[in-house]
Amino acid sequence: MADVCPFPGVRYNEALVGDLAAVICPPYDIITPQMQRELYQRSQYNFVRLEFGQESPGEAVENKYARAAATFQRWLEQGVLVSDETPAIYLHDHYFSHQGREYRRRGLIARVRLEEWDKGIVRPHEGTLTEPKGDRLNLLRALRANTSPILALFHDRGKRISSLLAGQEKRQPLLSFSTADGERHKLWTLTEAEVIGEIRRSLADEPLYIADGHHRYESALAYQRERRAGAASGEEGFDFVMMTLVDLADPGLIILPPHRLVRGVAKSALDGLLAKLKMLFEIEELPLSSPDVWQRSGNLLSGETSQVGLALFGLAGGNLLLLKPGDFEAIGRMMPAAHSEIYQRLDVSIVDHVILEKLLGLSLDRGGPFLAYSYDMRDALNRVRAQDYQLACLLRPVRAEVIKAIADAGDRMPRKSTYFYPKLPSGLLLYRMG
Repeated sequence: MADVCPFPGVRYNEALVGDLAAVICPPYDIITPQMQRELYQRSQYNFVRLEFGQESPGEAVENKYARAAATFQRWLEQGVLVSDETPAIYLHDHYFSHQGREYRRRGLIARVRLEEWDKGIVRPHEGTLTEPKGDRLNLLRALRANTSPILALFHDRGKRISSLLAGQEKRQPLLSFSTADGERHKLWTLTEAEVIGEIRRSLADEPLYIADGHHRYESALAYQRERRAGAASGEEGFDFVMMTLVDLADPGLIILPPHRLVRGVAKSALDGLLAKLKMLFEIEELPLSSPDVWQRSGNLLSGETSQVGLALFGLAGGNLLLLKPGDFEAIGRMMPAAHSEIYQRLDVSIVDHVILEKLLGLSLDRGGPFLAYSYDMRDALNRVRAQDYQLACLLRPVRAEVIKAIADAGDRMPRKSTYFYPKLPSGLLLYRMG
């Protein structure tokens, strides 16, 4: 099913730019204006200039893409960026810490053939927005290159690929460096025909599940349609997209829940919310001053059980409200039509459609400043305590097998349902389409 191929990656010339930690950057979707300024100052070669360049006040928006293209061409000419001579599939080990433990997430960076969603070869799990897709499409038009890989998941049947890679990691890596925040990266090139052939055969009959990068994938599809213009050989550079492929069972696959933070809601709506919730949920109040508050709330929101569990903060003084659905039939009637049962039982679906849309009357389709996200439970509670927001809706993390089940059912979760931690870096490798 999936066509996974080697490619000659474009990467930084360490001899010229120095420490790679100073030149890689996060992907565009988490770069704040302050972070963007800091990245520009970190190095004259920081990848943010290609991935998410600055805009000057009053200038045409197209200028930032033209600047990125000019910078890309200049860096290629100056040898700041160099292309590997031999096409490869790249093995990437990403080391990081989370909640006091160190993890390693292992990925394969490859060129993957673009497939329309209806073929079921590449499967989405989340909805998308128009604006980010337009931004990424403009960057593709300007650079004719993928600046950051899409994160996709696969099922490693019989652990064939993991067994193969265990032998490859004993070789000297092409790149190895650490960042200031304690993350570490190692990168190997896999160029042997037998190794590449085994990887391709192992993935050929497996669907790929988009984990992070839905906007980039849909932008790549749009760019492919533009470039074909009747000459569809199917083997052009724009017929492929760069992906990092990670096993669904990888122990380093950490998925954080995007807790919802709400503000700008009328006091009368909030005052009446608790009574409405009691008609649908079993509710337990847990004072934040309770000595076991973090253990009990953590157990509820751990994702270890199959029973739905939610928590709200901001409706009952200093108490955390622990919610368990009591009337799934009534909740189902409040969901949008044509969604699968698994979708309707997702914590994030219940929060977005039932609590925020139906009970509070918020319009999530239009978006707006009333909604923000936090990936840390204590941070979310503290932002309500500081009165920056009125209400925190705390979710459990979505498990990888649930993402697979949603995608296999042809459904998509609400936007901002998952956060794969940490994000893949931008600037480690580029895929140049030619």
